Amino acid sequence: MRHPIRLSSGRNMLGLALSALAFILFAVNAGQAEDYPARPIRMIVPLAAGGGTDLLARIIGEDMSQTLGQPVIVDNRPGAGTQIGAEVVAKAPADGYTLLSASMTTYAFNPGLYSKLRYDPVKDFATISLTGRFTLVLLAHKTFAPNTLTEFVALAKAKPGTINFASSGPGSPHQLAMELLAGRAGIKLVHVPYKGAAPALQDLMAGHVPVMITDYASSRQAITSGLVKVLAVASPERLAELPNVPTIAESGYPGFEASAWQGIVAPNDTPQPIIDKLNAAIVKALQQPELRAKLVAIGIEPISSTPAEFSAYMQTEIAKWREVIKAANITTE
Repeated sequence: MRHPIRLSSGRNMLGLALSALAFILFAVNAGQAEDYPARPIRMIVPLAAGGGTDLLARIIGEDMSQTLGQPVIVDNRPGAGTQIGAEVVAKAPADGYTLLSASMTTYAFNPGLYSKLRYDPVKDFATISLTGRFTLVLLAHKTFAPNTLTEFVALAKAKPGTINFASSGPGSPHQLAMELLAGRAGIKLVHVPYKGAAPALQDLMAGHVPVMITDYASSRQAITSGLVKVLAVASPERLAELPNVPTIAESGYPGFEASAWQGIVAPNDTPQPIIDKLNAAIVKALQQPELRAKLVAIGIEPISSTPAEFSAYMQTEIAKWREVIKAANITTE
């Protein structure tokens, strides 16, 4: 008769122990969030300095520094199709002091491009927030003969496989946007990948490559300075800053649209209170009218989200682009 009593008491003790443990963990996490951040935060950008991803990270990071009371330092780690920088964050301590600000290449393209990826975008990261969407533009060197998309396609068809195009790296939104255009236009181009948009744009301005698709944010100064010319924009509507440049859609390819989204993540298992604090700082930054106007003026659409919304969006994008990459037989290996 005593066994049931002992069993019940054991269950009660176990329940009390679990409740105490849960309370301790909650208190520890709450304390971490309350004290966080106590030192500078490093934000890894897995692309070269000077590109659109780098620019967006620096603008948001500066505002986050003011909100959080600690510097947010951008650390560029380009290479291997953004894998080098992503791997650094995936293996970093889950304490909120190492973040990753990256493009859809890191989060959505790479799982379909690499059979052996150095990180898992779903399992290795805790999503914080989406941050922006970039308008893409089709650029050419100022001495390149074609002045319109129609003329460019005609030249490419006359000389198949002889025209090089630059991109910010293998499997980047810039490469896939150009591959999508080439498929729609029925032309064959040669891909020349770089470690970021900035070095690719420099070689375009120098005439080493004749054409590329890149984001307006990183190419705006080169465009306004007349160092490159814009053949078309990849957004659904013309850019207010380039009212005389037609869209790819209106140049003979209805429905064509290409953009590049960005987001910030932390290592997996980062305490939720820290994630929430970082999310609040990012959302606050992106809600400021002055900052939003600054981003829009350079071709970046500011967007934010909850961590859960970003996670669901990432998984949807991985599935969608895996099929696109497979259908187009695009590989980086």
